[in-house]
Amino acid sequence: MNAEDKTARLGAVYQAENPEDVARVYDAWAEKYDDDMSLAGYRHPAISLAILSRHVPKGAGPLLDAGAGTGLIGEWLTITGFDNIEALDISSGMLAVADRKGVYKALHQAALGGMLPFADNNFAAIISAGVFTSGHVGVEGLDDLLRICAAGGTIVLTVKDVLWQSGFGKRVAELEAAGVLTLIDDTGPYVSMPGEEGTTPSRCIALKVS
Repeated sequence: MNAEDKTARLGAVYQAENPEDVARVYDAWAEKYDDDMSLAGYRHPAISLAILSRHVPKGAGPLLDAGAGTGLIGEWLTITGFDNIEALDISSGMLAVADRKGVYKALHQAALGGMLPFADNNFAAIISAGVFTSGHVGVEGLDDLLRICAAGGTIVLTVKDVLWQSGFGKRVAELEAAGVLTLIDDTGPYVSMPGEEGTTPSRCIALKVS
């Protein structure tokens, strides 16, 4: 895929108007996704893994990779000693690529933003990179992640900064004031794809569930 094709894919993802559009774009992109994002200098997986490793003990589990895509983070989690991981993604095509990597205990196809197919307090930690962004999932996706993460567990999220400023940060502050969670880490704004012109900043946060 050339640079124009990659840019078109990214544009289609950010302009998606519903979950079906998101799934369709990612299904078509799945086989080339890893190569394209590597060329773009995609930072979210490395940064979110670094933040998770700061707060979650090696070997803790089960972990949920929420918005796992092709399993980029799942591979790195396994290498660094987290080997009890499940994957969740909206795209069957992306999950098919992730499945071939053999790093997940289970794969689940579902969209963030509604009720997820897991029991309450199910996961010791959750990591979600590149999902809370334009055309994907907004603050409405946070509540059910809190439901399925065990008390004392950690949720690591990347959040597009425009989303953070337009209500996500306020919602986190409200939940913290209510004793639901504690914001334990925040990178502040950084560019997730320095190889792409016009990329707007994101941040990576870690939440400790009460």
